[in-house]
Amino acid sequence: MARIELKALAHSYKPNPTDPADYALRPMDMVWQSGRAYALLGPSGCGKTTLLNIISGLVTPSQGQVLFDGRDVTQASPEQRNIAQVFQFPVVYDTMTVAENLAFPLRNRKLPRPEIEARVAEVAAMLELTPVLRRRARGLDADQKQKISLGRGLVRKDVAAILFDEPLTVIDPHLKWQLRRKLKEVHEQVRTSLIYVTHDQLEALTFADEVIVMYDGQVVQLGTPQELFERPAHTFVGYFIGSPGINLLPCVVDQGDAVIEGGRVPLSDSARRGAEAFLAGGAGTLELGIRPEFLEIADSGVPATVTGVEDLGTHSIVTLRLGPSTVKARLAEGRSITADTAHLRFPPERALLYADGRLVG
Repeated sequence: MARIELKALAHSYKPNPTDPADYALRPMDMVWQSGRAYALLGPSGCGKTTLLNIISGLVTPSQGQVLFDGRDVTQASPEQRNIAQVFQFPVVYDTMTVAENLAFPLRNRKLPRPEIEARVAEVAAMLELTPVLRRRARGLDADQKQKISLGRGLVRKDVAAILFDEPLTVIDPHLKWQLRRKLKEVHEQVRTSLIYVTHDQLEALTFADEVIVMYDGQVVQLGTPQELFERPAHTFVGYFIGSPGINLLPCVVDQGDAVIEGGRVPLSDSARRGAEAFLAGGAGTLELGIRPEFLEIADSGVPATVTGVEDLGTHSIVTLRLGPSTVKARLAEGRSITADTAHLRFPPERALLYADGRLVG
């Protein structure tokens, strides 16, 4: 297991980058603690696979350093870094049995046979592969082959980190939940450093201790799933995480309130202070953000027009119009709305203020 540190790291596929748009990864500093599970989450093209390949040693960064436990490994190969990597498509030897596939990394290191057999049996039990240990890999289905790939990463006890590049993409949807749960169980047992790349928010939030959200080549927030949901540090995080995403309304700040179309919304003390600091520094775009889960339909508040109600079984999503803007609010099971108009309450502790896309306060 290794503590992974990135110092002033940046990468461009162009020889002489001059503009932020020239970078696949914009400059960043980050520390990932040993033994924790991290997810790199973001849309296609945001830089997450490039970052993973820099950590693994498959790509050398244009700028900055990669350190494992304080040791500079920026120029080191994947083998020298002692990492394991699991790719999107299963990498297995079809002519070998499951046991031989799992044992392969240990045999390359010339470990004693009894130690290899014991470790293979242990990992096979973790991944529920024991019944097929003597079968050749060619006859197995995709999820079993991906389990073999996972097992080859887990079988080495001395590995510094295991890196996963969208490993469940080719797995049938009904099997993804099982493999995700199994991977989380295995991590709780072995506590190896794991970094998991995905564009699926459900995978990231259910698997990781902390999630790194990436957008346009930069890290916009690192936090626990709860932190990302309750206090997204960037409007992209609010939009990308959650279904539906965060409501955003243009606003101005006046006497400690956010003034939106149709009314005033009291702000928390921290949001007020952040707004004052932002406004003191010059002009910019302000937006009020609130999750549909926290936006309340009440007896009084900001008036809005109901344009639709979507029944999702356990709850309903109400769509409303506030002037030119559309917002969504969640109704708990058992509640209904029949009127064409409603009043919205914005709890101050849940109403977030964004300046030029960044959370203030």
